[in-house]
Amino acid sequence: MEELNMTSQPDAVSYNDDDIKTLDWMEHIRRRPGMYIGKLGDGSYADDGIYVLLKEVLDNSIDEYMMGFGKTIEVTISDGTVTVRDYGRGVPLGKVVDVSSKMNTGAKYDSKAFKKSVGLNGVGIKAVNALSSYFLITSCRDGECKRVEYNKAVIIDESDIQPTQEANGTKVVFVPDNTIFKDYQYKDEFVETLLKNYVFLNSGLTILYNGKRYHSRNGLVDLLNENMTTEPLYPIIHLKGEDIEVVITHSNQYGEEYYSFVNGQHTTQGGTHLSAFKEAVGRVIKEYYNKNFDYTDIRAGIVAAISVKVEEPVFESQTKTKLGSKDMGPEGPTVSKFINDFIKKELDNYLHKDPETSDILLRKIQESEKERKAIAGVTKLARERAKKANLHNKKLRDCRIHLNDAKGDQKEDTCIFITEGDSASGSITKSRDPNFQAVFSLRGKPLNSYGLTKKIVYENEEFNLLQAALNIEDGLDGLRYNKVIIATDADVDGMHIRLLLITFFLQFFPDLIKQKHVYILQTPLFRVRNKQKTIYCYSEEEKQQAILALGRNPEITRFKGLGEISPDEFRHFIGKDIRLDQVSMKKEDLVKEMLEFYMGKNTMERQNFIIDNLVIEEDLIN
Repeated sequence: MEELNMTSQPDAVSYNDDDIKTLDWMEHIRRRPGMYIGKLGDGSYADDGIYVLLKEVLDNSIDEYMMGFGKTIEVTISDGTVTVRDYGRGVPLGKVVDVSSKMNTGAKYDSKAFKKSVGLNGVGIKAVNALSSYFLITSCRDGECKRVEYNKAVIIDESDIQPTQEANGTKVVFVPDNTIFKDYQYKDEFVETLLKNYVFLNSGLTILYNGKRYHSRNGLVDLLNENMTTEPLYPIIHLKGEDIEVVITHSNQYGEEYYSFVNGQHTTQGGTHLSAFKEAVGRVIKEYYNKNFDYTDIRAGIVAAISVKVEEPVFESQTKTKLGSKDMGPEGPTVSKFINDFIKKELDNYLHKDPETSDILLRKIQESEKERKAIAGVTKLARERAKKANLHNKKLRDCRIHLNDAKGDQKEDTCIFITEGDSASGSITKSRDPNFQAVFSLRGKPLNSYGLTKKIVYENEEFNLLQAALNIEDGLDGLRYNKVIIATDADVDGMHIRLLLITFFLQFFPDLIKQKHVYILQTPLFRVRNKQKTIYCYSEEEKQQAILALGRNPEITRFKGLGEISPDEFRHFIGKDIRLDQVSMKKEDLVKEMLEFYMGKNTMERQNFIIDNLVIEEDLIN
């Protein structure tokens, strides 16, 4: 038998003492930022890393307020520099360096003062420090202060403890590192939503943002009033107890709409507490009316929010968007039992004390039940048709990994492109990542669904197959893709198709838009190139800049449709540099009125609007 000589292998990879490296804490955070703050991004989306940095600093100030110290927090953002000043007790002066630059250092491990805090791992503010090109922390406490200044978590200046006239509290100034957060920019709409949620969850707290004041007296009631885009059918039910606050109402919209929080953290992906809440509400209402209502009828059109405080919460990721906790504390009840007991007692009491509300709620449930039963026959046939079609569905070119199968950052990547025409869908299909990107091909223009009942979702083959592809018939829990991307031409027909699809979602699945799953794909209008370089331009301004950059007489191509873009080129537009416009809704966007104006019967008012806002397509091109 021939002896195996390992040393004679020319391609063997060496493995010795020099290969074992221990990363400094700050270097580890900078190399693996996703482990600490989720995704990076440039500020275009609400969950981009720069907002997580802001939140990590704010959470410390909120913890002070929750303990009864400091009723005002000042936030300033200017030219990428963020300043947060609270008026709490201030970090103990001898520990200012430790809390800002030593991992696993904090007051939240054994202290009962912080037992229901969001950040329990002593990592948050250190991550902000490590991911900032500049970081300054100043603590004022009982007439004395100390400041420490950092560059990428390395101390560049540290003061002694000095006397001060400043009020107690902590001030943090940081500049996110532009080499990590490329060309970042804070958007007011995302910052303001974050700050509003803080004041809704902490009645009496005032936050000043660039001079604008945010304050709430009515807690989660104000949150619902801020976010609802349809009128409530009955006054908002507001239930408060120790460590729990709940608000519930219904509206004449399809779908379900929930806002959930744990210890002030917006759990956008729900978790243990939200599942328990939905189940408890359904059970209590069934028992109150003593009728075997279907849970889908009880929750049809519901708009609700729940906020709970949990000892040592367990989240499913560092970014804390989904609660995984099973226990309230070492000896406390499970989260589910705690919520169920509270809802069972308080909601049942409310319905008994307010017969007017309970009558309105009963009529709403019965109307939902009546509509569901009226389309039951159509629904059954449509499900079977969609199931068969999905087996041989030429309209859907699916991906391998879906939202509920994905792990970690993969969830962000799961998406479906809704395209028009064979050529466009063909280009995207050949260019896509088949692991995470699906394609659904429309045949012509979809039906205008405004004013129609949900029966049309099942009778219309296009809508029925789209609903089945998304798996949203029974709500968003089964949604198969994180992003639903409308990919149509940037011409009049393409714009019309976008509007028809958004109308469909607003009519029957508004929570898909409200939970920020719907996007518009931006594709380039021009290609400007010479022999050395190609630049894709998304606007006339970008085209002019490209012409200047490339010099004399570059070749300019105007893309008239997605089908004109080759698969090789398309890879640039749906890869890591994909440009998306999120379809979002504000409080002012009353769905019924908006759809009636844009998608209802022609009115003189709309005709005048079109004439006043008419732009000739040639003007856009030239």
